[in-house]
Amino acid sequence: MEYEPVMGMEVHAELKTKSKVFCGCSTTFGAAPNTQVCPVCLGMPGVLPVLNKTALEYTIRTAIALNCRISEYTYIDRKNYYYPDLPKNYQISQNYTCLGYNGWLEIIFDGEKRRVGINNVHLEEDAGKNLHPEHGGSESLVDLNRAGIGLMEIVSEPDMRSPGEALAYMTTLKNLLQYLEVSDCKMQEGKLRFEVNISLRPMGSEKLGTRAEIKNLNSIKVAIKCIEYEIKRQREILSSGGKVEQETRLWDEATGTTRAMRTKEFAQDYRYFPEPDLVEIYISKEWQEEIRKNLPELKDVRRTRFIEQYGLPEYDAAILTSSKPVASYFEECLKIYNNPKTTSNWIMTELLRELNNREMEPDECPVSPRHLAAMVQMIDNNIISGKIGKQVFAEMLESSKMPEDIVKEKGLAQITDTGEIERVVENVLSENPEAAEGIRAGREKAMAFLVGQVMKKTKGKANPQLVNKILREKIHS
Repeated sequence: MEYEPVMGMEVHAELKTKSKVFCGCSTTFGAAPNTQVCPVCLGMPGVLPVLNKTALEYTIRTAIALNCRISEYTYIDRKNYYYPDLPKNYQISQNYTCLGYNGWLEIIFDGEKRRVGINNVHLEEDAGKNLHPEHGGSESLVDLNRAGIGLMEIVSEPDMRSPGEALAYMTTLKNLLQYLEVSDCKMQEGKLRFEVNISLRPMGSEKLGTRAEIKNLNSIKVAIKCIEYEIKRQREILSSGGKVEQETRLWDEATGTTRAMRTKEFAQDYRYFPEPDLVEIYISKEWQEEIRKNLPELKDVRRTRFIEQYGLPEYDAAILTSSKPVASYFEECLKIYNNPKTTSNWIMTELLRELNNREMEPDECPVSPRHLAAMVQMIDNNIISGKIGKQVFAEMLESSKMPEDIVKEKGLAQITDTGEIERVVENVLSENPEAAEGIRAGREKAMAFLVGQVMKKTKGKANPQLVNKILREKIHS
C-alpha cells in the first residue's frame, strides 16, 4: 500500500526586543549564565508581569503579514507544567484567544505557488535552557537568561506533503520574519526552532493518520533529515501491519534517528486558564491599520526596487532578495563601492555558496561588505584579475584580512607591464607554433588555448585584455 505523508509545523521565533516580554531584563545573547534575570522572570512569589507592547505589536505585525484574522479582544493564559528551566512551574502563553487565526503563507515548490494554512499566531514567553554534561555525569545546570524572552509561536495547518514542501515553508517563513524585522532568526542561538507533526495515511484517504511530534529542531537541514527519517520509520511500521503511537519524539543527531520522549499530552493536561495578573487586550481596527501601514519593505517590493534602482536582471534581484540579510549585505556593499552587477555576481556565486556550506548568516561571515566591495573595486581598477579574486576571496574567508593586504602579502597584483607580458607571450608562441598558425588560418578557438598558457605561466596574474591584445599583435605581425 502506498502512503502519503501529512505534515504541520509549530515554529517558535524569539522576538527581537531589547527587553523580555513581562519584565525589563535584557535579551542580549551570550551573557554569563543567570545574569539577566529578576524576580519576575525567576517566578518569585508576589511579583507581577507587565506586558511588553513592542513584543505584542511584533506578533500582530506577523499575524497581519500571514494574512490572519486578528482577534479584536484577546487575553493571556497560563500553561501549567513542570520543568527545571521553568521556575514558575507555568508558562505565560495563549490558548483560548490567540492574536491571529486562519491565515496562510504562500510558498513556491516545484515551480508552483501553493498555500500553507496558518492555524494561529500567538505570543508567549520562552523557557530557560538546561545544560547537560556532554560526556556523562549526573549533574545538569540551568541558565535562566532566556526565561521570559518574548516568543512567538506560528502554528500551521497539516498542509505539507513532502520534505520539499516543508523546506520551502521553513525557508519562506524564516525570510518573512527577517523582512518583518521581528526576529533575527539566528538558529545557532536558538532564536528559531521548529517542531514537526508528521503522520502517514493511505494514498487517496482524507482521514489523518496518527501523528508523531518531533520537538526542538534548531536547524533547517536537521529538520529535513528528521522528516525524511520519520516518514521512513512510520512507513515501515504501517507496511508491516503495526500501529504508529501518538507521542513526542526527539531527534538524535549521533544516530540519525528519532527516539521517543513521552506520550503526547493533550491541551487539558496543561490546565490552561486565563492569566489572572494580566488584563484583557483590545486590538482596535485603527491600531491594526496603523501596524499594517508601517510594515517594513517586504521581499516583492525590494525585488522590484532592485531591478529599477540598480538595473539588475530579474533573476539577480530574485536571488538577492530571497533573504533579507543577503539583500542588506548587497546594499551595504554598494554604499562602499557602486558596481551592482559585479557585486551581485560575487554574492550569488562565492558568498551564497559559503553561507550555505557553513550554515551562517551574512553578518557572521568573515567577508564583510567592506571586504567584498574593496575586492570588486580592485578588480575594476585592474589591480587583480577576476581569477585572482577567487583566491583572494577564499583567503578573506579564512583570515578576515582586507583584500589589499592579502594581495600585497602574497604578491597577487595583476601584471600590467607590457614588456613582461610580451616576453611570456613570445615564449608561449615559440612553444605552440601550430596554435598560432591555426589562428592565422581563422581557427579562433586556438586563441583561448594560448591565452590560457600565458595565464598559467604568470600564475593568473597577467591582465587578460593585455594578453589578448599582445597575442594578436605578435601572431599577425
